[in-house]
Amino acid sequence: QVQLVESGGGSVQAGGSLRLSCAVFGYTYSSLCMAWFRQAPGKEREGVAAIDSDGSASYADSVRGRFTISQDNAKNTLYLQMNSLKPEDTAMYYCVAGWGVAVTFCGGGYSDGWGQGTQVTVSS
Repeated sequence: QVQLVESGGGSVQAGGSLRLSCAVFGYTYSSLCMAWFRQAPGKEREGVAAIDSDGSASYADSVRGRFTISQDNAKNTLYLQMNSLKPEDTAMYYCVAGWGVAVTFCGGGYSDGWGQGTQVTVSS
């Protein structure tokens, strides 16, 4: 059974940091393209960061230089280190398993490749 379980969300003040984690079950993790997406109320879902099977990473312009995506293949776990957080980073963050390369944000993810989401709230 495919399962992605996010953790690490929470509430912080602007300028603070959070680290999101995503444990992946049921996939051959090393072959995956993995990504983080987010969706704020009233806004479209957007790709935040992605990393493909050869370790190449890609970032949305809005987070480049502040967020870092990484993974531990031995633990089947994906991470997102978020620094210098801004109120506009407030959203539900989703871990996504997909195909292809990071610059395409993993093709938007497999239909069954989405976690349940973890809320990030940044106050000014």
